[in-house]
Amino acid sequence: MTPIDSLGDLWDRLLGAQPDPPPLLVLATAVVALVVVSTRMPWRIARNAITIAHEGGHALAALLTGRRLHGIRLHSDTSGLTLSAGRPSGPGMILTLLAGYVAPPLIGLAGALILGGNRITLLLWVAVALLLAMLVMIRNAFGVVSLVVTGGLVLAVSWYASPQVQAAFAYAGVWFLLLGGVRPVVELQRLRGRGRLPESDADQLAGLTHLPAFLWVTVFALVNLVVLVVGGALLAGPALTDAGLTP
Repeated sequence: MTPIDSLGDLWDRLLGAQPDPPPLLVLATAVVALVVVSTRMPWRIARNAITIAHEGGHALAALLTGRRLHGIRLHSDTSGLTLSAGRPSGPGMILTLLAGYVAPPLIGLAGALILGGNRITLLLWVAVALLLAMLVMIRNAFGVVSLVVTGGLVLAVSWYASPQVQAAFAYAGVWFLLLGGVRPVVELQRLRGRGRLPESDADQLAGLTHLPAFLWVTVFALVNLVVLVVGGALLAGPALTDAGLTP
């Protein structure tokens, strides 16, 4: 990468569009993300990114609905906790609980829209900015380390890596958020069936709305699957067209 000599150069680098990535790169990163989501050990490590997005969704929804955000905790077992204060019932609390499981794929969809304009560096820097904003609200050591490591990795790629590596990293990350939003919902219902998550988001929503918890799990699943299809089409559609694999 060339050195940045002025603020103008920095601005151009941030907002400038990168070349179209090779179709093979877009499709290969989708396969890599699917493998990570589908296999035990890679998923166990990478799931921390899904937890960050999940808790970030709770936090953002709490702020947008007027609740007072007290802090976020991220744990080494990939669980998390977002604490907010306000009315214990009503639309604000419902939206705050609802936001967690749907946040990762929705963030992935936003990333797919940015990548649609080939703003790869912009996407990476937006990710760093969001992680820094979230870091302010982290209340435990593992959470701080998790965000610093994740943010540092994204920043290093955006600053030092070649355009090709940036593209591969960005596309893999967006694919992972889109695909990685589905598996936690499956895990949620499996654990609920064993009686191991009596205070899950779905069960808390059931208590607030008097609707079955399974209905809320179904809502999570449907939203995430629809977002996956839309986001996947945004990412893979141009690549398939360029590769001559679509009519």
